[in-house]
Amino acid sequence: MLIDFSSRPPLPEFQKSAPHLANYRRVYNASETASAAEIGPDAFADYLASYDAVDARHIVLKARDLETTFGFKISNDDVAHLCAAHGGRFIGFAGVDPHKGAAAVEELRRAISELGLRGLNLQCFEHRLKPNDPLLFPLYETCLALDVPVNIHCGINFSTASLMEFGRPAYLDEVATTFPDLRICASPPGWPWVQELIALAWRHRNLHIGIVSVRPSLLTRPHAGYEALLVYGAKVLKDQIIFGTGFPMLPVARTVAELDALPIPPEVRHKWKYQNAATFLRL
Repeated sequence: MLIDFSSRPPLPEFQKSAPHLANYRRVYNASETASAAEIGPDAFADYLASYDAVDARHIVLKARDLETTFGFKISNDDVAHLCAAHGGRFIGFAGVDPHKGAAAVEELRRAISELGLRGLNLQCFEHRLKPNDPLLFPLYETCLALDVPVNIHCGINFSTASLMEFGRPAYLDEVATTFPDLRICASPPGWPWVQELIALAWRHRNLHIGIVSVRPSLLTRPHAGYEALLVYGAKVLKDQIIFGTGFPMLPVARTVAELDALPIPPEVRHKWKYQNAATFLRL
């Protein structure tokens, strides 16, 4: 069984072009080409079939509202529509623009209470905010009040229109300390500050690490910078690791195969692939 914690379907409303992410297309060119090779002429049907092949029970979709900073949006309504059309297979996270203040809080409430979305997605580098920026605290408070988790982008970003610093894991320490009951997933897993993120997850049981948009094989590659995730993730953090392909940034079949090949006990693999996400999402 599998829950993919991050995926973008091959549909126009999810595959919009964004000039501020142009450098991502260079960095992920090879893996996105491999993803395209998995998808045939009937793109969405082939996309669903690729998940059937790996026994994916749920796929997490994430909206984004970057209108203030980049004039870009994947709407909560589009995410909710796709979730509703597929009988619970898709789980939607809301995207709101923190720079809109009270309107962002109201949109988050609407997305959860009226649209049925199940969490909040914050790509902080796209908002040009650190995760502990005061603008975000009303959103964290609202997540607690609505009992939904938050996904926070963590680690390097490849957008040269924003700063790497916005993804530094250390800023999550204040968030997790201030909101000890808030379910937080930091994804991707913090590179090049992987050990910093591991230390925070060890400190804070409410902080999960998302191995998302990162080839699992890198966890076994010397000097790649991800090796500590395998060491700690198989033991003290075994209940705090969540997996996501990040499709189309990584192809589904190859990425799941690499996860299955990792030298971890079967019970730990089950936690990474399914159980931790199920618990995090309250399924």
